[in-house]
Amino acid sequence: MKTVIVIIMTSVCLIVPVFAQQFGVRYETEQPRVRFVSLPVYIDAGNRALAAYQFELKTKSGQVKIVGVENGEHPAFAQPPYYDTAALANDRIIIAAFNTGSNLPTGRTRVASIQLQIIGDIEPQYAVELTVAADADGNKIPAEITFEKD
Repeated sequence: MKTVIVIIMTSVCLIVPVFAQQFGVRYETEQPRVRFVSLPVYIDAGNRALAAYQFELKTKSGQVKIVGVENGEHPAFAQPPYYDTAALANDRIIIAAFNTGSNLPTGRTRVASIQLQIIGDIEPQYAVELTVAADADGNKIPAEITFEKD
């Protein structure tokens, strides 16, 4: 009896793919390409001391998951910045940090690195918007925000 069951199961395993192919049924076995990248974000406050900032990063195209946020390069932003976890569900993130100390960066400094999982072969496009940059007195200062792709 076991031999008959083995023969029947083997036959089914060999015959079903042939019929599936004949009738146009396709089995997707290939997984999409997945890779991980870091997206460093910089703020240039010129000759002003940067004490606080907030920015929003959005994915304009491509399939991206934000998987982590790392700290900045200057000791004033050595702790990972705060971010809105609810915004992560919509392929965007809002990040903010502040420091009330006196050792603050001037010029261009990396304020965060965003770790991304990219799914598929489409190269993602991003949009970053600086909501605010401020000095130690809480005054808004002019600043530029940029990012670098790996």
